[in-house]
Amino acid sequence: MIEAPVKPKAKSKTVNHNFLKALKLKQLSSGASTGVDWLKTSGEVLHSYSPVDSQLIGSVKQATKADLDKILTTAESAFKQWRLIPAPKRGEIVRQMGNELRNYKEPLGQLVSYEMGKSLQEGLGEVQEMIDICDFAVGLSRQLYGLTMHSERPNHRMYEQYHPLGVVGVVSAFNFPVAVWSWNAMLALVCGDVVLWKPSSKTPICAVAVHQLMEKVLRDNKIPEGVLSLIIGSGKEIGDEILKDARLPLLSVTGSTRVGRHVAKIVGERFGKTILELGGNNAIIISENANLDIAIRAVAFGAVGTAGQRCTSTRRLIIHEKNYNKVKERLLKVYSQLTIGDPLDSNNHVGPLIDKDAVRQFTEAIQIAQAQGGKILFGGQVMKGKGYESGCYVQPCMIEVKGNLHIVKEETFAPILYLMKYKNLDDAIHLQNDVPQGLSSAIFTENILEAEKYLSTAGSDCGIANVNIGTSGAEIGGAFGGEKETGGGRESGSDSWKLYMRRQTNTINYGSTLPLAQGIKFDV
Repeated sequence: MIEAPVKPKAKSKTVNHNFLKALKLKQLSSGASTGVDWLKTSGEVLHSYSPVDSQLIGSVKQATKADLDKILTTAESAFKQWRLIPAPKRGEIVRQMGNELRNYKEPLGQLVSYEMGKSLQEGLGEVQEMIDICDFAVGLSRQLYGLTMHSERPNHRMYEQYHPLGVVGVVSAFNFPVAVWSWNAMLALVCGDVVLWKPSSKTPICAVAVHQLMEKVLRDNKIPEGVLSLIIGSGKEIGDEILKDARLPLLSVTGSTRVGRHVAKIVGERFGKTILELGGNNAIIISENANLDIAIRAVAFGAVGTAGQRCTSTRRLIIHEKNYNKVKERLLKVYSQLTIGDPLDSNNHVGPLIDKDAVRQFTEAIQIAQAQGGKILFGGQVMKGKGYESGCYVQPCMIEVKGNLHIVKEETFAPILYLMKYKNLDDAIHLQNDVPQGLSSAIFTENILEAEKYLSTAGSDCGIANVNIGTSGAEIGGAFGGEKETGGGRESGSDSWKLYMRRQTNTINYGSTLPLAQGIKFDV
C-alpha cells in the first residue's frame, strides 16, 4: 500500500434513501420491458450493491435469449408504426419525456450518485444532461434536413433525404448510467427509430428507474409497445446475441477498446453500423503562457471528478518546464484538501470507484508506473476505516513521469494523473498525440498563435480539442466522440443525427425524354 503524504479529510453523513421510494422502485424488478409492459423474465437474479456503502439497492431478474427475441419482434412491429408519425409529433413525445425527467431530477440524480458512486452534483448534472438532450431533440425534429443538387440532365431534379433505420441498440457503460442512453435514444426517436437499451450490469437500477418514468409518457400518449425497450442481462447470455442480430441495423456501444474491437468484428461481419465510444487517455497541455488559476481548477476537476471514471477524465498533464514546479506545488495543495467519502454528501469531492476490481486496477497501475520509473508525488492509498467499509474508496494519485511510459499509454479508469515536462509546443503536441486513444484534449494558453496551432491540422489529433477549458464536461450541442482507438463514433449534437438514419439519393425526371448521365447514348 502507498502511504499518502497528507492524510485525506473524510466526511460522511447518514443519507436518507427516500429517493428509492420516490422513484417507486421495487426490491426485485424485471430485466426486460417493451416500454409499456414488463416481461416475466426467468434469468438469474442480478443484485446491485452501492459502492458507497455496500448496501443492496435492488435486484433484477435478468432476461434470457427468449426475452430478447420477443422484445426485438415487438420493436420491429413498433417501428413500422412509429416511422409513420411525423417527426415533429415524435418530438412532442420526447418533450414530454424531458418534462418527466425534470419532475424526477432530484431522486434520479441521487440514485445515479448512489449506484454509480459519482458526486451528487455530478449525478444531478447527468440527469440535467438528459433533459437538455430532450430539448435539443425536440428542436431537431423540425430540422431533419436533406439537400437539393442540380442535375446535369435537363428536366431533372436531384435531392437527398434521410429515412429512419429501424431498431437502434444502445449499450451503455456504468460511468454514465443514464445520460449516454439519452444521447442516443432521444435523437433516434425523433429520427423515427425505435430503441433497445442494454445498460451496464453494474448500474441496472438506474436503467429500471428511467424506463419506469418513460413508461408513463408512453402510456399517456398511447404509444405502441416496443418503441422504447430495455433488456438487462449478462454479456454472455444477451450481449453477443444483440451484436449478431440483423434486426438491429445500428448499435451504439460505450465501453473499453477491447469491447469495441469485439463489437466491431461481430457487427461488421453482418454489415451492421456501429457508433463506438471507447477509451480515452486525455491530456492537458499547460503552456508557459497559461492562466494557472483556471488551469489548476480544470485539471483538478478533470482528474478527480467521478473518481477518474469519465471517458474524458484528465489522465496526463504536459507542463512547460518554466511552469512545472509552480503547477506541481499548486496541485499538491489542491489534492491535500480533497475530501473523500459518501458522494451524496455535498461536502465531499471524491466518491468511490465502481467496485473492488477497479480498486485493484488502480493499485496495479501505480505499482507498474513505479516499476517503469514513475515517482509518486501524492496519494495512491486505498482508504480504510469508518466511512470506507465498502473498500472502493481510493486517494487520487499524482505520478511524475518522463514522457509517455508504457503504462501511461494505457487507460486506467481511476484517478491517476501523470505529470511530465516539455520544452516547446511541438514536443508537447507530440506527447499528447503519442498514445493509441484520441478522445478529448486541451491546452491552456493566452497566446493566440499557440492556440491556433493546437487546433490546426498539425495540432491535437483528438475528436475534442479545447482551449482554456479542461478535457471533461462536453456540452450536448457539439458532436461527442474521438479518433483512433476511441472508435471514431459521434453522438449527441451537431449532425450526429444522420448516423441514426439511412441516406437516400433521389432523382426525378419531369420531362418527356430519357437523357442518360455522362452523355451516354442508348437507343433501342
